[in-house]
Amino acid sequence: MTRKAANSRESRLLKPLALVALMLASVAAFAAQDTVEWFTLGNDYAHTRYTSSEQIDFDNFDDLEVAWEWDGASLGAISGRSTPSYINGVLYTVAGARRHVVAIDPKSGETIWTYRLPNTFRWEYSMRADYGKGIGYSEVDGRGVVYIITPGFFLVALDAETGAPLDGFGGQVPLDGFPESGVVDLLADLGHPYDPYDGIPLETGYITASSPPIVVNDMVVIGNSAEQGYHQSRVENVPGDILAYDKRSGEFKWKFNVIPRPGEYGHETWENDAWQWTGDVSSWAPISADVENDIVYVPTNGATIDYYGGFRPGDNLFGTSLIALRASTGERVWHYQMVHHDIWNYDTPTAPVLLDVNIPGQGEVPAIAQVTKQSFVYAFNRLTGEPLWPMIERPVPQSTVPGEVLSPTQPFPTKPAPYDIQGVSEDDLVDWTPELRQQALQAMADYQMGPLFNPPIQRGHESGKRAAMFCPGGGGGANITAPAVADPTSGVLYVSSHTACSPVQLVPGEEADLQYELPTGTTFARYANGPGAGAPRHPAGIPLYKPPYSRITAIDMNTGEHAWMIPTGETPSRVQNVIDEMNLDVPNTGTGALVPMVVTPNMLVYSDTATDGTPMLYAINKANGATEGAIEVPARSRYGMSSWTHAGRQYIILQTGAKLTAMALPDDSAGGAAAH
Repeated sequence: MTRKAANSRESRLLKPLALVALMLASVAAFAAQDTVEWFTLGNDYAHTRYTSSEQIDFDNFDDLEVAWEWDGASLGAISGRSTPSYINGVLYTVAGARRHVVAIDPKSGETIWTYRLPNTFRWEYSMRADYGKGIGYSEVDGRGVVYIITPGFFLVALDAETGAPLDGFGGQVPLDGFPESGVVDLLADLGHPYDPYDGIPLETGYITASSPPIVVNDMVVIGNSAEQGYHQSRVENVPGDILAYDKRSGEFKWKFNVIPRPGEYGHETWENDAWQWTGDVSSWAPISADVENDIVYVPTNGATIDYYGGFRPGDNLFGTSLIALRASTGERVWHYQMVHHDIWNYDTPTAPVLLDVNIPGQGEVPAIAQVTKQSFVYAFNRLTGEPLWPMIERPVPQSTVPGEVLSPTQPFPTKPAPYDIQGVSEDDLVDWTPELRQQALQAMADYQMGPLFNPPIQRGHESGKRAAMFCPGGGGGANITAPAVADPTSGVLYVSSHTACSPVQLVPGEEADLQYELPTGTTFARYANGPGAGAPRHPAGIPLYKPPYSRITAIDMNTGEHAWMIPTGETPSRVQNVIDEMNLDVPNTGTGALVPMVVTPNMLVYSDTATDGTPMLYAINKANGATEGAIEVPARSRYGMSSWTHAGRQYIILQTGAKLTAMALPDDSAGGAAAH
């Protein structure tokens, strides 16, 4: 089923959800799968991470073996945060801090070609250099084109067959070694003074990218990311405005201002002149798209400086929001702000997932679901922005930090229910024995517990507490390393999450600034994230909170109800030792790790570890969460996971740090299974 040719690839992917249903309905025609592609880092524009590859099932899962490993260590690869795309018989990915673009033979794992831009200070400074996540792809005049955004914030277009810069795309960048075509300097269209080598002066701000572009019809849409807000102490920065370019020529087409200018929708949510000089509100998580309806869905993070926003009063649109934009024009279709005036580092961490669902009383609805760090799924009609179920503005605690004014309310979805911890109280602490509970309370005695949206406190707070506990903390809930996945044939969303809280203590901005070698901005904030919060720990060496420490929650998005929940992996040895020594009856706690997943017609697959730390791959029954298979693998997948079929053989790709590990059935059994 290789899809080459006559019509553009986008036209073949206009209705990815409908196509999945059609392919599954045609079982006879699909019985012998020869090629099943993986087009974006989330496979489809809907970012479901669902594959129609079905050669691997519960009966043969235990037969999986390592088919090949590709090692990117020589390219400086470390994080494993890039899911390869399998298109037209070739794997494409990015690797290392230089964000090398790499083409790989899917059968052998051998490198076909690589490409990278020359050095600039712009990439050297990038705080997300090794986090490219993947590539964008399209066809121009019948030729495949790979698009990436570099850490230095250049858009690069390469011939997919040769790796050469695309003729006629962009223009000459005035830097030694840069090609005459194939590159667009994205800083040129943001509207800030900059130097081609050094970028925007750090006194003004900084911008980079940590996700690939997305190509929707004829438009290459560009996201971005800024300096992490918990590493900021000064109030100036640049906004992460969304850019778009013609996929053939690289011509600049439009810009959407994520911090509204005077006269634009949402400008009144900035109650002083902060819109003129502060920034962020970037879209560091990947962007999804409804190609047929010409809409891109942009998840954003909060405005400059996590944990303190006294210098930017108001709700601060479009911070920590989901924005639907017309791909062809950049026009806002709808938006929803999930956190008003975000000071919790609740930036939206994953691509939203598109599904067509059938809701009782509403019928078939084109839906979009955004999982968040705060353990909520925010779900909408993706064409209108109407919530699938009511969302209620509820009162939340207010700040006692001088100069800070929080929103009196925050939006709470009525459905689906939260999938992990929200807030922390005595009831959330470990209770296996009265002694363990008391030790947990003593460990938390210096920390201010509270509900979801518990506000930060400054050092020397009148309560005498050392720091405020955010539950979930900056690590979620759900987070970047384990994107939610979905089965578009059933409308079920699978969410990986973990029970994790963060202690936050504010200190004067001048003091926080001493932590950073090259800070952005010039004006110290009154307060910023301090180094002295510490972390409460249980003396027994176990987590302070009740298990499970990590879980997968299956949510039926047709009803908004949880279908099942399972802990992931196995109880860690340090916890199991305590359980055994105290002769306690405690079921599997889960490892506490966020887990990457992929969905097939046969199963849900995820990667975690056994009690002794052995990396494992698990096959889960999608209907009830039962573990139907478990095998040892060379290493845990650190970010995403993918699966596709090449030459009749299905592969499962694990992103194992510097390496890519391809799991498949043995050659002899794969040949027979292809016609099952």
